[in-house]
Amino acid sequence: MGINEGVCKSRSREAGNRPEGRTSLRNPFLFMGSFSTFAPKIPLKQIQMAGNRTFTMIKPDATLAGNTGAITQKIEEAGFRIVAMKKVQLSQELAGKFYAIHKERSFFGELVAYMSSGPIVPMILEKDNAVEDFRKLIGATDPKKAAPGTIRALFAKSIDANAIHGSDSDANAEIEGNFFFSQFERF
Repeated sequence: MGINEGVCKSRSREAGNRPEGRTSLRNPFLFMGSFSTFAPKIPLKQIQMAGNRTFTMIKPDATLAGNTGAITQKIEEAGFRIVAMKKVQLSQELAGKFYAIHKERSFFGELVAYMSSGPIVPMILEKDNAVEDFRKLIGATDPKKAAPGTIRALFAKSIDANAIHGSDSDANAEIEGNFFFSQFERF
């Protein structure tokens, strides 16, 4: 099984499983080999931390404006723990796959072009009631209608360049998080 198939494998070996000629554990990484060759398999659901999770990404307009740090600070100040985070730039192909649910909608082409126009910062966040609380923190899609102090009210340029994405359900948060992060990228 691979890292995206829901199994984490322990790095430890029993003494009897050491490769020939290795008698010391001074540097165990010298003889470990691949994860698939040893150790018990533990379903990832058993090792994930308790709590609710959501997915977000800081969009190209906000990253290009230099707002990544300020937005991340607001997220953490609101009590969210960052489980996974990275900075990437989507190709049009990957942006199309991420937004495939909107493929038949009139704005799909513009959305894909926008989301591949610059770097994004996807994140998995953890907090009780994560999805609902995060949707409140980011505010309405239209920054003109977003409550004062919300991320979109502070950092969004328009309804299209609205600074940040937030999952709308627990199920979508899991799907979206899995699109960007393997289990080994979550802490």
